[in-house]
Amino acid sequence: MINRHFSRVEVIGDVKVGDDRSVLLLSNHTGWWDGFWHLYLNMKVFKKKFHFMMLEEQLKKHWYFNYTGGFSVNKSAKSIVKTIQYSADLLSHPQNIVLMFPQGKIESIYKQTFAFEKGVQKIIEKTDKSKVQIVFLVNSIDYFLNKKPILHHYITEYTESDIHYLSLEKSYNAFYKESIKQQTEREV
Repeated sequence: MINRHFSRVEVIGDVKVGDDRSVLLLSNHTGWWDGFWHLYLNMKVFKKKFHFMMLEEQLKKHWYFNYTGGFSVNKSAKSIVKTIQYSADLLSHPQNIVLMFPQGKIESIYKQTFAFEKGVQKIIEKTDKSKVQIVFLVNSIDYFLNKKPILHHYITEYTESDIHYLSLEKSYNAFYKESIKQQTEREV
């Protein structure tokens, strides 16, 4: 589907992926394509067993995502504690990648800053941080002179020791702004 609907896919940034750490992938959430984009990136770069957190009501509508690594979160229920523990358990195995949209909802691709939910911090607190690689991902598209858009994946590893969700949020927003700056300065 990616090759049919996009003229090309570019991965900008360098993240050294190892077999000894799992990956927590934090990304902007812009719409329907996100899951396909992330799965494609995983196949090309990370090559790990793919898992992703999805709102319970969306997973009920799109039940087939249960078979592609999707698991549910219900933000208004006590089950969120189980979801946090399940995510941490997944991250305890180095062959796994867990995708999260830390803002917890779909937002416009033109959004400039993101407010993170506290769940990402809770998950990281329950893991052995030395065995989890935190990676930021910014997805953007441009058409330029093409009929089909170009998909850009900007990636970087978060290496700071502070895992408070506000520190993650601040660092992600800085990376997002830098990625968009690079995007706007790209040659056609």
